[in-house]
Amino acid sequence: MRDPKSDPTARMFAEACAMLKQAEQLQRQFFGPSSAAGSACWEPPVDIFETEREVTVITALPGVRPEAVRAEIEGTTLIVTGVRAIPAAGRGANIVRLEIPYGRFERRIAISSRLRLIGKELENGCLKLIFTKAG
Repeated sequence: MRDPKSDPTARMFAEACAMLKQAEQLQRQFFGPSSAAGSACWEPPVDIFETEREVTVITALPGVRPEAVRAEIEGTTLIVTGVRAIPAAGRGANIVRLEIPYGRFERRIAISSRLRLIGKELENGCLKLIFTKAG
């Protein structure tokens, strides 16, 4: 048996196996079914842009209908929640590959308590929230 420390091929193979194991664990953690009823299955990615007067939060939600999204502020936390349903093509079919997360999502974002929502739209798969800085 080759010593992985002295054989570069064996070392690379061991590192690749470890990385695959870690990737599978992350996949299960972020996109696996939730264990508690009502808890979020996944978190959508966000971008935040700030100017002197405004803060814009863009949340990537491709395939999510506008009526399935809710955004609210609790104290100094912006909470974006909703559900991305499995498309009709996936219902009753054998799933060959499932990389897009479905089910309930929730994203909590710390914000300044001095923000006031002035604009909101869901376009091209992104929820865009525009806040003005108060006082």
